[in-house]
Amino acid sequence: MAVSEIPHMTYQQYRTARRLVHECCNYDCGNCLLLDDGEECVCPQSITYSLICKWFRAAVLPLDAGLCAALSPPPTVRRRRCRECGKPFVPPRHNTLYCSTCAAERARRSKRAWAKKNRADV
Repeated sequence: MAVSEIPHMTYQQYRTARRLVHECCNYDCGNCLLLDDGEECVCPQSITYSLICKWFRAAVLPLDAGLCAALSPPPTVRRRRCRECGKPFVPPRHNTLYCSTCAAERARRSKRAWAKKNRADV
């Protein structure tokens, strides 16, 4: 999940997340042990409608499957940049390096070079 895509919760989701905050191993009487630098610091996840705590997202949120599914974005399709033209494309296989247009052009060039080489040998 990118930093710029911080999910925002509804009131009911916030209440559920607020109850889950108490399950966090870094939560101590309303304070966050990770942010404690000598002074007590209020747990930011307990006072916001956003999922801002990375630890909460990674370790605590999966404890509630329903809330996790509602707040997690659907899996994105992997995009790759074509090595020939640089345009983004969705590869049909994991080892595809070129978009369909550039792949066809490369195949034509390769076939032309092969034919030219074989004609020269005759």
